[in-house]
Amino acid sequence: MNGSPLVSASTRLLAILGDPVAHSRSPILHNAAMRTLLLDGVYLALQCTTEACPSLLRGIAQAGGGGNITIPHKEIAARALERSSASVQRTGACNTYWFEAGQVCGDNTDVEGFSQAAQSAFGDLRGAEVLLLGAGGAARAVLAALCDMSVALVRVQARSPQRAAQLAGIATGSATRFEILPPGASARADLLINGTPLGMHDHDAWPAQLADVEPGTRIFDLVYRAQETPWVRAALAAGLQAVDGKEMLLQQAVAAFRRWWQRDPQLDVMRAALNSTD
Repeated sequence: MNGSPLVSASTRLLAILGDPVAHSRSPILHNAAMRTLLLDGVYLALQCTTEACPSLLRGIAQAGGGGNITIPHKEIAARALERSSASVQRTGACNTYWFEAGQVCGDNTDVEGFSQAAQSAFGDLRGAEVLLLGAGGAARAVLAALCDMSVALVRVQARSPQRAAQLAGIATGSATRFEILPPGASARADLLINGTPLGMHDHDAWPAQLADVEPGTRIFDLVYRAQETPWVRAALAAGLQAVDGKEMLLQQAVAAFRRWWQRDPQLDVMRAALNSTD
């Protein structure tokens, strides 16, 4: 156990709630970080339905624990909180929860995670035109981050234009223009982002056909797997600059860790755990 304390009656429970959740590498990241700092905690992945998520979230938090939320529960999790961060209020989505001062609290560290990862991969995106695929909880965080990064235009394309329209308020008050692109339509973009779950499974269709993507377009796939997603691999083979969601996962995890423990994790430890084959 590398000198870490054994699980005991005082061990703090942290859990990621989602459906599916077996693919998550968050337990690997956070357990490695806690072991290194000799923190008395354990991080688990718990699959749950949308109906069960609010009560499970509150129960874990009220017992002194916390954790993360993944698809498809980020929006319902936001409504289960007693105290919400500005990022949760802005996006209507929560990916991190804990208990503090007698209240179930939540934040959306995906906003910070995407911003850090995108700037690391692509540099300054001010003035860029972006095509964002999807209108769920992850897409909400990405749109907020893009507005903060002063991109010129975000076009959102989703299966439901009505769902896409619900994101418009996130861009209100920013210099970023917001448009809805109908399903099946195409548009040029400096950056193409997959904010859908497509790519998590081998049989999934691609989020967008790369034959329609102009040379020079950069690709950010929020989905991550042990290796690059097939979409990212194909983009790289086509000579496009492309990254998957692992760096975003890492950066949002660092921010979440700070909320739970009020201290920074060792980034190199978390990165090594993320890139391990365990």
